[in-house]
Amino acid sequence: MEIILLERIPRLGQMGDVVRVKDGFARNFLLPQGKALRANEANKAKFEAQRVELEARNLERKTEAEGVAEKLDGQSFVVIRSAAETGQLYGSVSPRDIVDVLNENGFKVGRNQVELNHPIKTIGITNVDIALHPEVIVTISLNVARSADEAERQARGERLDSAEAIYGEDINESSRPEAFFDPDAEFAAEEDREDAAEAEEDTAARAEGDEEA
Repeated sequence: MEIILLERIPRLGQMGDVVRVKDGFARNFLLPQGKALRANEANKAKFEAQRVELEARNLERKTEAEGVAEKLDGQSFVVIRSAAETGQLYGSVSPRDIVDVLNENGFKVGRNQVELNHPIKTIGITNVDIALHPEVIVTISLNVARSADEAERQARGERLDSAEAIYGEDINESSRPEAFFDPDAEFAAEEDREDAAEAEEDTAARAEGDEEA
């Protein structure tokens, strides 16, 4: 389908360009959201009549987006989620979750502005692009962790894939499995087993002697 772009669309073109796209993309996304018109003679004339107004409106939205971008670009947001010790989340962080986090912090964006190809499924710091305007894209970082303390350590660049990282750097020796192993106790137990074996042999020898007698 041929369409007229009413705003800049990445990898497609600029406002006013006539481009060909797949029918589904046009019907399900571009046309319903007012980003394009079908490229027929009537719409071409309509666009030309409204071009100045559309360009002025686009410039206004771009200016507003640039103002938000100054505050949002480079920001880091903490997202607390339950996860296994391997770092695998019990669930995921989706574009909707990111929208909620941004809204809670005073940044109003829509889900279609979050450029996340796949949900986040592990703890860690992930950079995500936010399209505030077709010509204004910022990058934020999401610090996904199991707790606020873990998020702080993660932000400092600490690895969280070891027992010390998961349970804290101050993990003490008494919490390690080897702390419950006493070499002396094991040696004493071995001596007890040897003594018991010798006693059994002595008993058996005496029993044989009694039978022969």
